[in-house]
Amino acid sequence: MQKGWIGAAAAALGLAFAAPVAAQPVQFEASFDKALGTEVRAPRSFEARYETAFEQRIAELANGSNGRIGIAAVDLSSGYDLAILGDQRFPMASTSKIAVAATFLEGVEKGRWTLSSEFPLLYPKRSARFSSEVAPVAEGKHLPAIELIELMITRSSNPATDALLRVVGGPSAVNDWMRRNGIREFSLDRDIATLVRDDGEFNPATYIDKRDSATPRAMIELLQGLYQGKYLSAQSRRVILGAMSRTVTGSRRIKALIPDEATVSHKTGSLNNTSSDIGLIETPDGRTIAVAIYVTGQGTRGNREAKIAQIARALYDGFNAHDEARSWARADYGDASGGK
Repeated sequence: MQKGWIGAAAAALGLAFAAPVAAQPVQFEASFDKALGTEVRAPRSFEARYETAFEQRIAELANGSNGRIGIAAVDLSSGYDLAILGDQRFPMASTSKIAVAATFLEGVEKGRWTLSSEFPLLYPKRSARFSSEVAPVAEGKHLPAIELIELMITRSSNPATDALLRVVGGPSAVNDWMRRNGIREFSLDRDIATLVRDDGEFNPATYIDKRDSATPRAMIELLQGLYQGKYLSAQSRRVILGAMSRTVTGSRRIKALIPDEATVSHKTGSLNNTSSDIGLIETPDGRTIAVAIYVTGQGTRGNREAKIAQIARALYDGFNAHDEARSWARADYGDASGGK
């Protein structure tokens, strides 16, 4: 980790360090967690050091002086991975919808319902912030489950998500599915109508609210397991990954600076002062990179989206580099505001 990056982030949080430079990364993250009100925990050994120019470049892009940035990525072919604040919680926002879809599809596999089963869209009714534990909703048009999944993933439809979330048994059922599949740093606590209505209670750039949050590493575990067929059948896998490949939201995020010859399947998330994107990047040579990027702060949504785009491109280039020791120029990847 470069000393300048640590210093900038420490200054932003009002933290001071007297330990030797080599010990600072571990001490930095522990102090960061303490300052933001979550439990203190040491980072994984990888996060305690950034040995290559590639890793240092990603750490520079994840400079936390303007808001927390969490990254996790893994090359599913080689197993080579990288993380910045990968074990720290971030607001999932709509990236949680992948887990909702997976929970529903497990029910399909067990015969509880089918992809043609119809359920009503759930639209939020007007209510004051924090006026009830669960925001009131009204039923709308009934749609087949396969259409609800498509709307939920490709267009991030909240009424479609809450429709399926009610069917599976609410947030606790999704948490149970994740735990049973070995993913623990994940917590879905509210339906989308309630989450959106009460959004803004805390600033995610300076406070860690563990409700409706996950670590970047946990979301990578989810993506990797879905892609490799560990959790669901081949048909269910095709439903989720197919929908992710057709996502129309987030054109200025992961996809914005990735070369056209690569394929991106992803799911975006947006809430107060936070933007995110998680997904799979398939390279022209047949490899797949799982990526989870969570960005808070940065001044504006446009800045957060540009940061996601820059990080995604740097990850793509880094994982594609055959020589990890090659010299990385500090190239300006450009403004992602005109992304695809």
